[in-house]
Amino acid sequence: MNSRDFIRQSGGLEAPSSRAASILRMIHTDPPLLVGIIILCAFGLLVLFSASDADLSIIRRQAMAMMAGLVVMFTVSQFNVQFIRSWSVSMYVGGLAILLLVLFIGVEENGAQSWLDLPGLPSFQPSELMKFIVPALLAWYLASRPLPPRFKHLFWSLVLIIVPVAMIVLQNDMGTALMVAMSGIFVVMLAGLRWRIVVAGVVTVLLASPAWYLFLAQEHQKNRILTFFNPYRDPTGAGYNIIQSQIAIGSGGIYGKGYQEGAQSHLDFIPESNTDFILAVLAEEFGLLGVLFLICLYLFVLARGFYIAYSASDMFSRLLAGSITLTFFLYVFVNMAMVSGLLPVIGLPLPLISRGGTSVVTLFIGFGLLMSIHTHARPRIT
Repeated sequence: MNSRDFIRQSGGLEAPSSRAASILRMIHTDPPLLVGIIILCAFGLLVLFSASDADLSIIRRQAMAMMAGLVVMFTVSQFNVQFIRSWSVSMYVGGLAILLLVLFIGVEENGAQSWLDLPGLPSFQPSELMKFIVPALLAWYLASRPLPPRFKHLFWSLVLIIVPVAMIVLQNDMGTALMVAMSGIFVVMLAGLRWRIVVAGVVTVLLASPAWYLFLAQEHQKNRILTFFNPYRDPTGAGYNIIQSQIAIGSGGIYGKGYQEGAQSHLDFIPESNTDFILAVLAEEFGLLGVLFLICLYLFVLARGFYIAYSASDMFSRLLAGSITLTFFLYVFVNMAMVSGLLPVIGLPLPLISRGGTSVVTLFIGFGLLMSIHTHARPRIT
């Protein structure tokens, strides 16, 4: 018997790591994904502390939301993904019912009537849950049908997407409506949608955009589009946020001005500095290197999500995991592009960095689903 065998049998150096791995597997946790999430949360609290002018009450609420999110993530991961699959239709119907309820008794916040404030329950935004309910339903619908999807399956898939999206648009929440729509479209694309159909859809949207702008867009939406093309048309009004954000990002340079030394944020030049525009605070204080560090953290989480999707053992799991990961990527991309002036401002937070309880907990639901997919079934590859 060699020394390694002796150590293994006697519960020596290798035993703790193997026991830890078995415990994590038992509670359906993916260690790499968990590590990436925790580092992102810790960095997010660090940036938020500065962006909120060291307001400990905001930090405590955000930390509590993250802790609640971890509990939700671990709870969701305990359910076999096939259980989610069997309940996807019921969850979709229930989600539509709640969205309908919001239209009648919803509470308005930041111009959107998308919140429910029921007695005895914390205020929450039901439309956030549709970012996972819609792709779960579409994955259930398409996974049991021939792929790539036929025209009639594409038609009904679009109907299943449009119904909740239209109800969210009626709540005047275009940002969430966009994310819900894309979460469903990602499933359809991952199901093998032909590229000529994708190109035709993009061209159709581009051609229909002028008609939407002229006849359907509300005044504040038109202002956002015009501000995107020329922020200086109204530098003290509609263009103020993006102008100040670009100044903050540019002034940070490569190394930044130093932690809690950002003039734009601490002198209140950047509105929403701890929510939608928190990236500007990070860029001003940590510079390009800080932004690259954050991007690397996001890329790590995304890479793990794509691995889980690729190694999933059935089509439903593959489609759902792929949609969750791509939706997370879209969150990151849209917020960063919006703050940099590369996209119109639509009010999406920076995942796990911006302040916000409902959005944080909702993200952890997605992470829990990824862990469930990865730990409840044997992967196709190792």
